[in-house]
Amino acid sequence: MNELLIEGLSAMLIGMGTVLSFLCLMIISMFIMSKIVRKLNEIFPEAVPQTAGASKKTVVSDDSEVAAAIVAAMFAKK
Repeated sequence: MNELLIEGLSAMLIGMGTVLSFLCLMIISMFIMSKIVRKLNEIFPEAVPQTAGASKKTVVSDDSEVAAAIVAAMFAKK
């Protein structure tokens, strides 16, 4: 029984070590890719499209239209 327990523990340690090493490798590669993409973005920046009047926000100040839409949606389900 003692030998079986030792084999199980060694298999567990090998499996957990494999997963831990893979996760560490993945974190390091993601960090390196982040640095590479940041450098590429500095070299080749994307053009941001500008639209006329994009800074204006439309605000609905008439709540009666909103209330009418809610009432219409409530009665449409019946």
